[in-house]
Amino acid sequence: MPVRHLSPEGMPQPVPYQHVSVGTGTRHVHVAGQIARDADGTPVAPGDLTGQVAQALRNTATGLAAAGATFGDVLRLTFYVTRWEPEKIDAFMAGVEQVSTEIGLTLPLAPASLIGVAYLFEPDVLIEVEAIAILD
Repeated sequence: MPVRHLSPEGMPQPVPYQHVSVGTGTRHVHVAGQIARDADGTPVAPGDLTGQVAQALRNTATGLAAAGATFGDVLRLTFYVTRWEPEKIDAFMAGVEQVSTEIGLTLPLAPASLIGVAYLFEPDVLIEVEAIAILD
């Protein structure tokens, strides 16, 4: 496997993601921001952060699979969440856990950032997910 994840001693523990990833492959996969829409563009789980996290991760898995990758090949995840506040972490993590087995996403996650934003491109979009993977 071209990706190794680790959380070295001396970094905060535990967190729901690894702190470091090391990639040794040559083929990069970048999955653009995925949101909670189904294949025909219909919004999924309007107003529900948990449901939107789950669907955005499903869409991310679909993009990875199209390139021959899985979440095991992911070097980095970036989450953008509208109107973020720390009280939303339980709903966010519930969405991750809801689909983790279905899409092959293990915890802790690959190195990740969760960035609070005021607004995404449409008012019903609560979350957007980007992924970077590497393959041999």
